[in-house]
Amino acid sequence: MNKNELNEAFNLLKSAAEQGDADAQCNLGVYYYFSKGVRQDYNEAFRWFKAAAKQGNAKAQNNLGNCYYYGKGVKQDYNEAFRWYKLVAEQGIAVAQYNLGICYLNGQGVKQDYNEAFRWFKAAAEQGLTEAQYWMGNCYYEGSGTKQDYNEAFRWFKAAAEQGMADAQYNLGICYYYGQGVSQDYKEAYYWYIISYLNGYTDAEQGVKILEDRLTYQQKQEVQNRVNDWIITHPKE
Repeated sequence: MNKNELNEAFNLLKSAAEQGDADAQCNLGVYYYFSKGVRQDYNEAFRWFKAAAKQGNAKAQNNLGNCYYYGKGVKQDYNEAFRWYKLVAEQGIAVAQYNLGICYLNGQGVKQDYNEAFRWFKAAAEQGLTEAQYWMGNCYYEGSGTKQDYNEAFRWFKAAAEQGMADAQYNLGICYYYGQGVSQDYKEAYYWYIISYLNGYTDAEQGVKILEDRLTYQQKQEVQNRVNDWIITHPKE
């Protein structure tokens, strides 16, 4: 959408929001939060999220939790963030289940509980949420909230990596490098380290350099061809 289209959409949303439409109130909050067609204003974003949340809009309730979690438009309050995330998570909304898992993981607004963190990450991951899949991999890799299981760690890292998450791509490379949950394969490790690095995970550069000395020229060329294919099929937005 161009600037004029964004402004027009904003005006239409504002009109509907002022008439009490919960979806419009939530979307208007998003416009203020991310500066879409209007100057960024976290206070206004919070106000509209709260209005929609009070009407039971699940997306707005989760966004309100985010405002409290990050202190955007309101004083940071992990207890309030946890309360709103929990309300939405219990409705089966994946992103709120993930956010609730983070609260349990870090002990934010609730007593730290790795078992509960794992439970909520699992609920979100099974719905396909990339970030939750990544944390499922971490939980299984470290044995946090569940029994350590490299096979499961590999499975979840792979799921998140294939959806484009750089951290998961790097961890998948580690699994291939050390043969954890999968047969050791330096070519695959090299491939995922490169993909991770290209996606902005700078720590992967060290892994790339280490494996450049262990692979033959032909092996590196084969991997580079696959990397080129990935770039073509996964264009950056």
